[in-house]
Amino acid sequence: MDPRIPRLRRKLAAIPYHPRRSHSFGEERHTFSLGPRPAEARLAAFETGHGIVLPDAYRQFLTHIGGSGAAPFYGLLPLERCSLLVMNPRGEPGAPRGFEHAGRAAHEGDLFLHIIEMGCTDVCVIAVTGPLSGRVLTGNGDGFWGPDVSSATDFLDWYERWLDHMGAGCDNRALELTSPRLRARSDSPGTAL
Repeated sequence: MDPRIPRLRRKLAAIPYHPRRSHSFGEERHTFSLGPRPAEARLAAFETGHGIVLPDAYRQFLTHIGGSGAAPFYGLLPLERCSLLVMNPRGEPGAPRGFEHAGRAAHEGDLFLHIIEMGCTDVCVIAVTGPLSGRVLTGNGDGFWGPDVSSATDFLDWYERWLDHMGAGCDNRALELTSPRLRARSDSPGTAL
């Protein structure tokens, strides 16, 4: 087991009770609770059925922490709702690229697993093949913005960054966190942001 797992469990258990924590967009849906951890056989069947190997840090999270729920945005999707995506071909230099379903055919290009519900056509994915394998990206399925690659080295680092930013009461646009200070200002009558 990855040595970060016990630390993440402790941090997650404390976050809902932290008096100065940030507000996480979508937390009312997952309420910081986790779904059941999938059995190893279920993970292996998912990998075989999709012709992929799940990145180790993500797999460690699923098997030792939880299979769905508490995560940025609307939360971690249960494995059966995760889908494989490919990034749209390059357009003009510097133009954002969207994502589309990979389907069952042979895949050209790198594969990404849609793992976190963001709402609308926004996606949070983890790269499962290619040079970004194991890294978390956010973007828009239609290519309106992003994709943005997290600087976190893997899923566990990315998840811990979310917990640390929440605990510190930080604003973080990339993780959709709003600090108590900013929330207080936006709740005041006549205050413009």
